[in-house]
Amino acid sequence: MPTLRTAQETPASRRTAPPTWAVVALACAGQFLVVLDVSVVNVALPSVRADLGLGPAGLQWVVNAYTIAFAGFMLLGGRAGDLYGRKRMFLAGLALFTAASLGGGLAQEGWHLLLARAAQGLGAAVLAPSTLTILTSAVPEGAARARAIATWTAVGGGGGAAGGLVGGLLVDGLSWRWVLLINVPFGALVLAGAMWWLVEGRAVRGRRPDLPGALLATAGLGTLAYGIVQTEAEGWATAATLVPLAAGAALIGLFLLVEARTREPLMPLKLFRLRAVSSANAAMFLCGSAMFCMWYFMTLYAQNVLGYSPLDAGLALVPSSLAVVLGSKAAPRLMPRFGARNVAVTGALTAAAGFVWQSTMTADGSYLTAIMFPGILMMLGAGLSATPLAALATSGADADDAGLVSGLVNTSRTMGGSLGLSVMSTIAAARTGGGMSPEALTEGYALVFRTGAGVLLGGTLLMLVWLPRGAPARA
Repeated sequence: MPTLRTAQETPASRRTAPPTWAVVALACAGQFLVVLDVSVVNVALPSVRADLGLGPAGLQWVVNAYTIAFAGFMLLGGRAGDLYGRKRMFLAGLALFTAASLGGGLAQEGWHLLLARAAQGLGAAVLAPSTLTILTSAVPEGAARARAIATWTAVGGGGGAAGGLVGGLLVDGLSWRWVLLINVPFGALVLAGAMWWLVEGRAVRGRRPDLPGALLATAGLGTLAYGIVQTEAEGWATAATLVPLAAGAALIGLFLLVEARTREPLMPLKLFRLRAVSSANAAMFLCGSAMFCMWYFMTLYAQNVLGYSPLDAGLALVPSSLAVVLGSKAAPRLMPRFGARNVAVTGALTAAAGFVWQSTMTADGSYLTAIMFPGILMMLGAGLSATPLAALATSGADADDAGLVSGLVNTSRTMGGSLGLSVMSTIAAARTGGGMSPEALTEGYALVFRTGAGVLLGGTLLMLVWLPRGAPARA
């Protein structure tokens, strides 16, 4: 079975290979940065609203501007790594991400911040696929790679989980601007390490990136998300909602048509004939649509209902942060004994149990039963499921498609999270009916977690039916 090793290398890669631990550490550091910025702004949103005057829809787009650009351009970022070199794209993506973080931290108007967040997402889309491809290229397929992917998953999950704590510390101690400015010194440090330790390699020569495909995918996703957000203010039956929803669906359909006809597609549809690739990415999409919302609504619940400060809200989620790391590190130890599919299913069911528990929240809930224990279950399950799904999705593909498949893993999870947040925000707003009392907000948040539990159960059924039982095989 072909592995995800680099097929061809540039002359620069013929020098002494760097230590594997250094390559894994740099890949994980890059992944930590991009995932951290998905969640770190959550606790800062009330402060951003007060400072820049953004309304509820604008605040949601502080999150969505990043995730939509991130998801929409990640396939192009993964293919660019294959074509132009994984190290080169790692450096380019990280440089753009760092510069955009500086711009966002210095924003004086709401639209400045949204533009910077979109630029951050674009940088992350170039950077993130390279992190996984660099890691899988440095570690042979098998138990060692499973452990490396588990570390990558744990660091990514830890980045999402640590966002609340890091954001709380920075907002309380300095200002909301530092949730973005903190990326500048850290990004510069990782850039220096990558320039020194990483060696260049690429898998494909003589091909061009599919820019029309990337633009269509991003435009389709963004338009769909905008249409879903419009339902909060306009309802489902108005032109303001139906037109962008229909346009988004048409753009996604056009994207698939272009990919089927172009000679050098951004996303070769033949990849989906690989059962492991198609099923694992579908499961990633469903799980991401629920898991991503957990941090957002847990933070809002802690601050808007229970009255926690930003720092207290971040501290409240520390046990959940540890749980996702524990689940990610336990998964590769369980996979050889029980199988990747069974571990992924167990993780999804564990997370669903946590979502059901969280949906029983009340306006005067205690920390232990309203945040800590259900949060631990949700994130333990997330860690257990993400590692086997990532391992399945990146196994068995050609080296030529290494970056693309890595980008697809991140795209599925992030695209699911972006659209999931838009849908869940609409569900919460519809239940509260405009009410801002703790009781009304709690009802909306509780419905979100009940809906998330249903999505996870649907994902579990999909895994049972579709995920391969043994090692992935070619279609």
